[in-house]
Amino acid sequence: MTSPSPTGGSTVRRLASATLAEIAPPTERPTYDRSAVSPGIVHIGLGSFSRAHLAVYTEDRIAAGESEWGIIGVDPLSPALRDALLGQDCLYTLVVRAPEADRLRVVGSVLGAFAMPDDTSEILDRMTDPRTRITSLTVSEKGYCQDAATGTLDEAHPAIIADLANPTAPRSVPGLLTEALRRRRSAGLPPFTVLCCDNLSENGIKVRRMVARFAALRDPGLGRFVAEHVAFPCTMVDRITPATRAEDRAAVEKMLGFTDAWPVVTEPFRQWVVEDNFPLGRPAWEQAGATLVGDVLPFELMKLRCLNGAHSALAYLGVVAGYETVFAGMTNPQCAAFIHRLWSNDLAPTVPPVPGIDVTAYTRELETRFTNPSIQHRLLQISSDGSQKLPPRLLEPALERLRVLAHPRCIAFLVAAWMRFLLGRSDAGVRYDIADPIAARLTAIAHDCGGDATRLASGLFKVSEIFTPDVLAYAAFRNDIVTDLRSILDLGMTGAMAAFLARA
Repeated sequence: MTSPSPTGGSTVRRLASATLAEIAPPTERPTYDRSAVSPGIVHIGLGSFSRAHLAVYTEDRIAAGESEWGIIGVDPLSPALRDALLGQDCLYTLVVRAPEADRLRVVGSVLGAFAMPDDTSEILDRMTDPRTRITSLTVSEKGYCQDAATGTLDEAHPAIIADLANPTAPRSVPGLLTEALRRRRSAGLPPFTVLCCDNLSENGIKVRRMVARFAALRDPGLGRFVAEHVAFPCTMVDRITPATRAEDRAAVEKMLGFTDAWPVVTEPFRQWVVEDNFPLGRPAWEQAGATLVGDVLPFELMKLRCLNGAHSALAYLGVVAGYETVFAGMTNPQCAAFIHRLWSNDLAPTVPPVPGIDVTAYTRELETRFTNPSIQHRLLQISSDGSQKLPPRLLEPALERLRVLAHPRCIAFLVAAWMRFLLGRSDAGVRYDIADPIAARLTAIAHDCGGDATRLASGLFKVSEIFTPDVLAYAAFRNDIVTDLRSILDLGMTGAMAAFLARA
């Protein structure tokens, strides 16, 4: 198979099973017989992160001889990735981007690809296949149709309403999981393990609650079955994986010698902490570097707050200030100093003891990762879905600090920065889109209130999905946010940061 070169010029053959043997070192490639691998995992959310993380841990175990754990990938939003992967026998290139050089690896653990809603019937068949023992997910916080204010199922969500009206042809994640589990139960098959790999606090617990609730709305007995008999282990996942760019495709073609329609770019670091609760078995992921534990929560809070919280901080500070990437933001001395203070004063004190890890050393390692010049992680990408991300990443640790009479000043400034971000233009006047499940409401408030800090903050404080009564009960915290927002509007983000850092 040939395709036009993304760099122009003559056509280049496509990455595929037929061309795999021609790939030479130092590029790694599957040396096992892919035709002998059977599917044991259905993964929903076949984006870049899952292919840089779960699929790579699983690839290592397949290469070691565990041939019953191939992955069937499902894209719940678009057929584009499915079509790209099917055109190359579901092979893809992983580009591990270190400061000194790129390292390429062709990954073969994905055996098939489907997309919703085109392939829903086939997807359900795969999920009810007796060989499927795990259904894993990376669909982002918003993919579970949760009520962000309560962490429970949003029963008024249009996709939930539609799936309850037509439950055997689901389009939502809770609807799909429920229908597959119902079919397995009816067929006398044990339920698969549901493995959430998204940045939700206590992700397995929350996904169990939402899926069990959806199932109960269909049938109370089915709801009890999901709640009592389906395993939902918690996980913590970590590997910075920017969106794939045209330049990445061109670089892979040049180095690999073949066209890859959808390679994945990632950093060298990876971490996976998993609650060891798999009634039907699992790959020996611990032999590929994962950490299997009884309690994921300390690891999860460390990562969710120190890494994801800092990422959100850089997104709202940086986009308004005019920076495009995490690396660019961290090269600004003021942004870097702010992140240091955020870690030491507001976030690290809320992290419980983590077995085997010093949290201060962990933040130093994060700084090294953030300043990897080879990883172009776009801040506008990170800024998406702020209404879902702000509560677990920043407002929950703020509440913990407020309850012990501490003053989370950095978090207050960041909430103000997010409010300023919603105006949709940088300090230099460059416009950008707001990507959020409730973007229309948020931007309407921002538009109506414009440059009035008091009105803008007051309007956004009324968005109950983000600001709970517990947080709003602290008048000093609210006042800090308004004061910081006024400073940002008056001085610009860079000037306001400088004034903030100059204060003791």
